[in-house]
Formats: sequence, structure tokens, C-alpha cells
Amino acid sequence: MIKLEQFTQADFKQLIEWIKDEELLMNWSGSLFSFPLTESSLAWYIEDTNDPLTSDAFVYKAIDTDTNEVVGHISLGGLSRKNRSARISRVLVGDTQQRGRGVCQGMIQAVLQIGFEELGLHRIDLGVYDFNKGAIGCYTKAGMVVEGTSRDILYYNGSYWSLTEMSMLDAEWEARYGKVKAPALATV
Repeated sequence: MIKLEQFTQADFKQLIEWIKDEELLMNWSGSLFSFPLTESSLAWYIEDTNDPLTSDAFVYKAIDTDTNEVVGHISLGGLSRKNRSARISRVLVGDTQQRGRGVCQGMIQAVLQIGFEELGLHRIDLGVYDFNKGAIGCYTKAGMVVEGTSRDILYYNGSYWSLTEMSMLDAEWEARYGKVKAPALATV
């Protein structure tokens, strides 16, 4: 089982150790960060995050509850209180020994639960590079629906990468997981 906890400065070193090469960084973050990942870039990344009343981004470490080990990273950002929507991003199963064991699906379910049940969102979406079939399979198993592909959205190392867009609505969450959603977020 996976639980999410706030990603803090104490977690920077581990994430930096997981992001060993530029291609992995690009796959994880698009053009948000430059390689190598640094503590100063991560300090910027977590500024003003994780406050349910004011933040538009929530950044988490994923913990395996059986071992109490940190196994991944995920964020929920681009929060629009008016539209009751947000976007999952920067999903990483950092412990390569855990890949293929349901960790990704557990991370997605946990962040969806926060979004729908705690934040009262209506729509949560994400984008994943179309060659990342493992991630697309994970997101599909968690209930995300493919909406389409943004073609040639990122140019990296001599070629273009296309982005598969996926989403889930609160009614789909409720039908799949039987959970009651939270009241809608206050608009600011």
C-alpha cells in the first residue's frame, strides 16, 4: 500500500540520486528542470506548496506502508479552484526494484483520492510521453481515461516526443472507488 506525505527539503538528496541522467529528468519533468537536478532548483519547486487553503501545487513523496521506505515522487499542480481541476505531474517510481509491483498505481490512486476526496476537485488530468507504455498502463489501471495525443510537443536530443493526455472526473472516481467527494473548494 502507498501513502503520500509532503515532499520536503529533507527529501531532496534521494530524488537527486534517483534522477541519474538527463533523459530520465526530461521524462520526469519535461523542460521544468535542467540536468543535473540540484537542491536549489528543488527549493524553488516546493515554495508555497501543500497548503490546502492557498497552494496551487501539492508535492509528495510516496511511501510503501509495508516497509516504510520512500519509493517514489508525485505532484498535483495547476490547481484551479474556479474550475475544480488539477494536473498530476512528475510521477516517478524512484526505487527501480519496486517497478512493476503496483507502486505507480498506488501513487496515482493516492493522489486522486487527495484531489477528489480532500480537495473536492471535479477533474484531474495528466500528460505522459506516448512511448512510456508502462506508465500509460499504470494510469489506465488506476482509472485514468485517454483523451488524445498532443503530437511533437517536446524536442529532445534530435527528436520530438508526443504527449498522451489522460484524465478522470469525480463521478468516475466515485463510480470506481465508491468514495464520497469533498465539498467544492472555495474560489479565491
